[in-house]
Amino acid sequence: MALIDLQDVTRSFGRQSSKSTPPVRALDGISLTVEEGEWLVVMGPSGSGKTTLLNLLAGLDRPSAGRAAVAGVPIGGLSPRELAKFRREVVGLIFQEFHLIPYLTALENVMLAQYVHSMTDRDEARQALEEVGLGERLSHLPSQLSGGEKQRVCVARALINHPRLILADEPTGNLDEANERQVLDLLSDLHGQGYTLVVVTHNPEVANLADRVIHLEHGRIAGDSLRAPRPEVALERPMLRTLQAVAQSVPGL
Repeated sequence: MALIDLQDVTRSFGRQSSKSTPPVRALDGISLTVEEGEWLVVMGPSGSGKTTLLNLLAGLDRPSAGRAAVAGVPIGGLSPRELAKFRREVVGLIFQEFHLIPYLTALENVMLAQYVHSMTDRDEARQALEEVGLGERLSHLPSQLSGGEKQRVCVARALINHPRLILADEPTGNLDEANERQVLDLLSDLHGQGYTLVVVTHNPEVANLADRVIHLEHGRIAGDSLRAPRPEVALERPMLRTLQAVAQSVPGL
């Protein structure tokens, strides 16, 4: 079963009855499915509907028409309280602007996400930060962290409640080359662990790592393409077959 299932989804802004200013369709009849464990990249020019799509998947917005289901949950029919529960339990968000609480330490920012979900666990939050390479930055405030370190706190915060879907909005947009590489490596690791990723980006380096790329234009899907296997993956297969053949030829191995 697809983790994300959108059928003829439209999101309009403005009043339908207004003749002078007709409603703007940020999304215009989109149909899209994303399988569990897939890494989808969403690209397109400014105003193409990328952020609106991400907001719908995150439960921050609702479709004006059509059906939108994430993890089997029909988003359009949820109450505000149910949407909040959906966001806590299903989605992990990574923002371009980080959105860290400035007077909380890195550890406390991660624990805040735990608190909103259920209850805090300092040891689990510490482990999450250690896993993204910030074990020495637990007590640092956001102002004492680099852009890449802030983004890694965001990754730890997004993962702390074990979401089924990770949504990222331009996660490398504010980073220099070195920090960008670290965040890309983290995203690749998450994909390797089986997380489902939907990443909005203008960065072709991010697109090159994904399983699939869609292009939005004027609220519609203008292109949908599977990425070819990366060279290092393709090279491993002949070596694997060679090792298997050797193993089969050695008695008792």
